[in-house]
Amino acid sequence: MSSIQQIATMKDTLAHVLSERSLECKLLATLGCLFAASVYGLRWRKRIHILRRMEEERERREDSVRLMQEALRRFLQQNPGLDHRRILDLTLVELAEELKDGTLSPETALYVYVKKALEVHKSLNCVTVFLSDCEAQLKKLQENGVKGPLYGVPVSIKEHVGYQGHPYTCGLAQYLDVLEEEDSVIVKVLKKQGAIVFAKTNVPQSLICFETSNTIYGHTKNPHNTAKGASGSSGGEGALIGGGGSVLGFGTDLTGSIRLPSSFCGIAGFKPTSLRLSMSGVRPCIDGMTAVPLCIGPMAQDVDGLVLVMKALLCDEMFNLDPNVPPIYFNEELYSSHKPLRIGYYEEDGFFLPSPGMRRVLLETKQLLGEAGHQLIPFKPPRVDYAFQMFLKTTIFGDGGKTLADKFKENIVDIHLAESASQFNFPALLTKTYSFLLQHSAPRISKIIHSLAGPRSIQEHWMDHVALQEYQAEFIREWKKLNLDAIICPMLSPAFNIGYPGKLLAAISYTMLYNMLQFPAGVVPVGFVTKEDEKALRHYTGYNNDHWDKCFKKAVADGVGLPLSVQCVALPYQDELCLRLMKEVQTLHVRQMKK
Repeated sequence: MSSIQQIATMKDTLAHVLSERSLECKLLATLGCLFAASVYGLRWRKRIHILRRMEEERERREDSVRLMQEALRRFLQQNPGLDHRRILDLTLVELAEELKDGTLSPETALYVYVKKALEVHKSLNCVTVFLSDCEAQLKKLQENGVKGPLYGVPVSIKEHVGYQGHPYTCGLAQYLDVLEEEDSVIVKVLKKQGAIVFAKTNVPQSLICFETSNTIYGHTKNPHNTAKGASGSSGGEGALIGGGGSVLGFGTDLTGSIRLPSSFCGIAGFKPTSLRLSMSGVRPCIDGMTAVPLCIGPMAQDVDGLVLVMKALLCDEMFNLDPNVPPIYFNEELYSSHKPLRIGYYEEDGFFLPSPGMRRVLLETKQLLGEAGHQLIPFKPPRVDYAFQMFLKTTIFGDGGKTLADKFKENIVDIHLAESASQFNFPALLTKTYSFLLQHSAPRISKIIHSLAGPRSIQEHWMDHVALQEYQAEFIREWKKLNLDAIICPMLSPAFNIGYPGKLLAAISYTMLYNMLQFPAGVVPVGFVTKEDEKALRHYTGYNNDHWDKCFKKAVADGVGLPLSVQCVALPYQDELCLRLMKEVQTLHVRQMKK
């Protein structure tokens, strides 16, 4: 074969190879496009399914509203001229007494509160579903004839507290099809003690935010000012009770989720010692997280109501239903004691500077307690910045945020939580790099961001748990050195402007601390933001005048007239002592206002 022929043959072969490769490339490109289209199609179908299920759930809620309105209409026709205002003005203790002695019927109490709850929900969007079986509960209660301590008391519960036949979603669409086969233990005990559970209330998407908003049920507003949020994650409860639509409710608390909405909405709320009340049948926000337990607790208009319900719940029924709950009954002697207390106090925690109003009401409370004969001792909580880092590393970001990131992947992220949700998807290297870059310009923010990266290994994660336990021991040593009975300290308030909680996770340092320590803690409303507080806020720069401080200043602005609270704390299993201090604080402030 000549050279020319060889070259021609090589050209033909090359052309053939190129042709085949071109065909392969086209085929691969086509397959790639088909794969991308199928992935996009699956995602689109998934999104359509989520949207459809959310719409169906909203329709279910509206059906529950219509059913309750119809039941209310029938009741009002049969009971004209009822004095609703008188009944709504009764405290929980007074209401329980009238129900027990027969002055008031359970049916009347229920529908008076249903009427008010429908009004409050219409303006604040705080209820996820009205429970139509409340009439069946009434019938069973009347047939039973036993009048427990909560006989006929209408009760609302947070959305993720299990209730038979209903989903408990944590504001997440993937749980909408999972219906509870039975009531949670806390609901069973409430019913056993005579309560009528009539509504479930709104939560943030995934619970990990103190802005109550999700793409299923929407955003919940503050009962004192609709330009403000109700906080969270028990924000629906806070709004409903604060608006007068419920006399008793139940929230849960991991970082302050009972105390924050109670503070923002101007009611009393109590986080018991971890495991003092049963969590069986309550969906956790982060599966498998045990370093800092989620706990459940009551929310009411006043401390007497909290005491009544704690007495009712700490009973054989709960201890039998959930053997994990230590069988410790309510200690009446500890609660009723009149012995003067040694009370520690601090105006600020060294990590996040309180607003002027927060500081003012704390100092006023300190003075009133001192005048009442108690001894007030300055206390400095140790290393709150370090405690916050340990909290994040052993709880929410114990896995670098992966569990929460996975939960959000199954959902359309709520607009109010977009900034928070984005943190769960940051790669560890990027998070640490960002933290390094902020070391000098914003050291406080840098340290906290570094905590979001999660542990490098299981061994490091275990060591974080050890560090958490060591901090708990350190805090108790400082407490014991001063021989304290209890502590009063600032409570995050007033209510934030809508949209800011997702930017200010660090502001929960005043509440998070006592979840981490597993101490009982409660909040009591003690006053309101004044014009002087608002003027002083203009000069607020926090500790660092960094992004968080500037953001906080904007968050609490325009708060004149909003409620302010203080926080009371005791050592583990000294819940009754904590409640006693809360009652004392409430009584002293009420007395002061009457002067």
